[in-house]
Amino acid sequence: MEFALAAAAFWPGIAIGSFLNVVAGRLPQRMSLVRGRSACPSCASEIAWYDNVPLLSFAVLRGRCRSCGATISWRYPLVELTTAFLVAACFFHFGPTGDALVAAFTCATLVALSAIDLEHRILPDRLTLPSAAIVVVANTALHPSVEWALCALAASLFLFLAVLAYPRGMGMGDVKLALLMGAACGRTVTVAMAVGMVSALIPAVFLFARHGSAARKMAIPFGPFLAFGTVFALFFGDWVFNAYTGVMS
Repeated sequence: MEFALAAAAFWPGIAIGSFLNVVAGRLPQRMSLVRGRSACPSCASEIAWYDNVPLLSFAVLRGRCRSCGATISWRYPLVELTTAFLVAACFFHFGPTGDALVAAFTCATLVALSAIDLEHRILPDRLTLPSAAIVVVANTALHPSVEWALCALAASLFLFLAVLAYPRGMGMGDVKLALLMGAACGRTVTVAMAVGMVSALIPAVFLFARHGSAARKMAIPFGPFLAFGTVFALFFGDWVFNAYTGVMS
């Protein structure tokens, strides 16, 4: 049943990913998410419906605009596929439950935020803060407890203190993203933080190995790594948390 449910969720996940591409493309420019047809960013030609089918159109057009031949960013199929797989994974892991819906919403939001951060080096408050509020309310309704709100605030405070200590390492967008992390993960936000920070060390080490001390001036968007940590915690956080506390007790 889990595989059938995941397969059924995969296809709507592709459609959600297509909408997330609209969010990632328009939100940083403060454009409407619902008005105006999609257009080529190079020649501004409106995209016909048959050239706007998720994944299929990219493959048929071989990653190029039909009008001007400009290269279409790989962000489009990657966001669609990543979203589809994560949504399917949420329903496979949590089953047909409210937890699956909340996890899928969280994952979709994280995909959009990661795409925006990678391209524009920002994490828009207009996406982060409402999403955090929705998730904390939803999780509190599903599992009545102050844990969700407290963990959201604690995670945000932790990163805020990190920003004060090392302002070049991250920004206030990351601090606000931590609200969503805590709201989605609860107590396992500690796992999300740890995994996110450790994973961010990989490109940092690579840059230092390649560029030496000059790497200190090279900015790395931290949002995608925090998003990765959050997704990891959603699926494996309880196991890691219980294993760690079991060893320590």
